[in-house]
Amino acid sequence: MKKQSNLSRLLTIAGSYRYLTYASWILSAISALIALVPYYFIWQVMREVLEVAPDFSRAQNLTYNGWMAVMFAVIAVLVYIAGLMCSHLGAFRIATNLRLQSMNHIVKLPLGFAEHFGSGKLRKIVNESSAATETYLAHQLPDRANALATPCGLLVLLFVFDWRLGLLSLAPVLLGFLIMMAMTGKEMQQKMKEYQNALDDMSNEAVEYVRGIPVVKTFGQTIFSFKKFKDSIDRYKVWVIAYTKQLRTPMMFYTAAINGVFVFLIAGALLFTQDQVTTEFLLNLVFYIIITPIISVTLTRIMFQSENAMIVDDALQRIDSVLNLEPLKETAHPKHPKDGSVELEQVHFSYDGEKEVLKGISISIPAGQTVAFVGPSGGGKTTLANLISRFFDPQSGTVRVGGVDVRNIPKEELMNTVSFVFQNSRLIKASIFENVRLGKPEATREEVMAALKNAQCDDILEKLPDGMDTVIGTKGVYLSGGEQQRIAIARVMLKNTPIIILDEATAFADPDNETRVQAAFSKLSQGKTVIMIAHRLSTVAGADQIYVVKDGQIAESGSSRELMERGGLFARMWKNYQTSVQWKVQKEVQ
Repeated sequence: MKKQSNLSRLLTIAGSYRYLTYASWILSAISALIALVPYYFIWQVMREVLEVAPDFSRAQNLTYNGWMAVMFAVIAVLVYIAGLMCSHLGAFRIATNLRLQSMNHIVKLPLGFAEHFGSGKLRKIVNESSAATETYLAHQLPDRANALATPCGLLVLLFVFDWRLGLLSLAPVLLGFLIMMAMTGKEMQQKMKEYQNALDDMSNEAVEYVRGIPVVKTFGQTIFSFKKFKDSIDRYKVWVIAYTKQLRTPMMFYTAAINGVFVFLIAGALLFTQDQVTTEFLLNLVFYIIITPIISVTLTRIMFQSENAMIVDDALQRIDSVLNLEPLKETAHPKHPKDGSVELEQVHFSYDGEKEVLKGISISIPAGQTVAFVGPSGGGKTTLANLISRFFDPQSGTVRVGGVDVRNIPKEELMNTVSFVFQNSRLIKASIFENVRLGKPEATREEVMAALKNAQCDDILEKLPDGMDTVIGTKGVYLSGGEQQRIAIARVMLKNTPIIILDEATAFADPDNETRVQAAFSKLSQGKTVIMIAHRLSTVAGADQIYVVKDGQIAESGSSRELMERGGLFARMWKNYQTSVQWKVQKEVQ
C-alpha cells in the first residue's frame, strides 16, 4: 500500500478547509506573476529615458509607466495577502485538529504514560510539532507556489529581451541549485531529525530540572548536580557546532553563486558588445541587473521551503510516535468490583520490554486493611501501586480490585474506586474550591468545605484573602508543599473512594505540615483500604501488613513487630532509619 504523503495527510485533516489551502496556492501564484508586471513598466521607463536623452523633456509616458508599476505592485501585495488569509485559516484548522487528535489519543493511553514518556517531551510534541505544520501550511506552501510561479514568469522576461543575457542569468541559478540539493538531501533530513531529538531531550530534562530545583537548593547544589540536564545541553552544543561547520563551506559557495549573477552579466556584456555598445543592449543589460536579484531571492526561498518540509516530516513522525502507542484495552463485558480488596497474582512487568521491574509478585490485601510497601529505592514499590491504579498493564499475571481483573473494570469506575496522593501533588491554576472539586465535579460548596476541614486545611483558608475562592498562583498566592498536599488530600476525601494509595505523601512536608497531613490521613483512612509507600518507616509502623520490596520481588512481609523479630531486611532498614533520625547538628558556642 502506497504511503500517504505528508501534504495529503494534512489536507485530509483539514476537512473542508482544504479548499482554502488550494485557494491560497492559486492566489499566491497569481500574485507572483502580477509582481513581475511592474518590471515591464520599469523597462519602458528606462527605454524612453535612453531614447530621449539628453532632452528628457520629450519623455511623455514616464508618469503613466511609473504609476502603472506602482499599481501592479500594490495589486500583487493585496492578492498575496488574500492568499495568506486563506492559508492561515486552513493552517489553524489543521493545527487545531492535530492537537485535538493527539490529546484525544493521549487521554486513552495508560495514566503512567506521560511520566514515563517525559512531560516536557510530550508537551513539545503536542504544541511545537503541530505548530510546525501550521507554519508550513500558512507560509511555506503559499511561498512555494509563489516561488514556482516566479521562475516561469522570469523565463519569459529573461528570453524576451536578450536570450544571451537570459542564459547567463540562469547559469548561477543552476550552480546554486546543485549546491542547494547537496545541502538538503537525505543526509540533511537525518540531521534535522537529530536536531529535533536534541531539542526534545533538552526540553524534557529542563522540565525535570525545574521540578527538582527545591531539592537542588535544599542541598546547596548547582546546575551541575543535575547531570542529565547538563549532558543534554552539552550534546546539543556539540551537535550544533559540528553541523554548522559541516554546512559552512557549501553555504559559502551557495551564497557566492546566487549573488554572483552580476559577474556573469558584466562578463557577458564585455564579450557580446566587442567595444560596440548599442542603446538597446545597454537597456537590456540594466534591466537584467535590476531583475536578476529576484532569482537569488526565489532560490533561497525554495531552499528554506525544503528545510521546512523536512521539519514537517519530522514533526509528523513525532506526533505518530504518540498516536501509534496502544491505548489500554476496554473490555466489551464490564464487571464491577464488589469491595475494596486488592490482589496481585504472579505479576511480571517491565517498562521497556527487556529489564523486568516486577518479577512474579503475588499479594492479597483484604478490604479495609492498611498495608505498606517499603524497601530500597528502585525496588518496584511505585510500580506496584501504578499497576493497581492501572497506570499500566502487566506483561503477565493478573491485578484484581474487588475480586475483578482491572482490565474488566470500566476506566471511570476504576478511577472512582482507586484514588491516590503523590509526593508531589499537582494543583491547577484555579481557586482552591475548583481544585478540590476536581475529585467530584458535582459537589456542593458545603461538601467541599467539609472535605477541606477534614483535611486540616482551616489554617490555610484563614490566611487567604478569599478563603477557598482564592486562586492559587496569582497575585502572590502560593502554597507550600505541605499545604498543597493537604489540598490534594481534601480532593481525595471528597472523591471518597474505597481504595487509597499514598505514594511518599509526606516526603517534602515540614514538621508542622507533616503533623497536620498525618491527622488528615487518619481521617481519610477510616473504613478504607490504604496502600502506603514510604521511606520514613515511622509512618508505616502501625500498618496491618508491611511488604518489603527488593529487586522486583517481595523479600519479606508481616507486621512491623513480626519483621523486627525476624531480623531480616526490614530490621536492618529500621535500625538505619533510627540512626539517621537521631543525627543532630551540634552548634559550636563561641
